[in-house]
Amino acid sequence: MGAREDVVRATQEGRTAGEQGDPPTACPYPGTSILRTAWIRGYARARPVADAVDQDVAD
Repeated sequence: MGAREDVVRATQEGRTAGEQGDPPTACPYPGTSILRTAWIRGYARARPVADAVDQDVAD
């Protein structure tokens, strides 16, 4: 598997983790890996913004 495919896979894994409500510490990649950055981007896209969550609760 090439580097591009690895980055796409890591992004998808992060998105899945975010959708499932896993903590960000669940990232399987070391801090020095570009795959960690990709995983976190996917995770961040799947998690709601804190302000939006607060507003939903207030409504």
